[in-house]
Amino acid sequence: MNTHPKEHSECLTILQPVRDALDILSGKWKLPIIVALTFGEKRFSEIAREVQGITDRMLSKELRDLEINELVRRTVHNTYPVKVTYALTPHSQSLGEVIESLRKWGTLHRKRIMQ
Repeated sequence: MNTHPKEHSECLTILQPVRDALDILSGKWKLPIIVALTFGEKRFSEIAREVQGITDRMLSKELRDLEINELVRRTVHNTYPVKVTYALTPHSQSLGEVIESLRKWGTLHRKRIMQ
């Protein structure tokens, strides 16, 4: 195997940010939650209804992770009963191109596999 130090360092400069992104967005549910929130602020039950198949416990965990990574903002409204909503942060807007690319690729892949 012929490897050059320059090629190895170039590979690492690509792999590290990709790994960072995958660590934050990993799993089956984070991107679907983000997509659901691209259509506006939602309550927990609305997200649960739109992201079919997710349990309340998993949704709670994933929302917490997304909040820690500054992709989702949780707002507790001073109402009775208390109303809690979730919305995308300005930082999460940077995922728009990524999500659109995944959507396009997913559409092409589905067509290819379904043939």
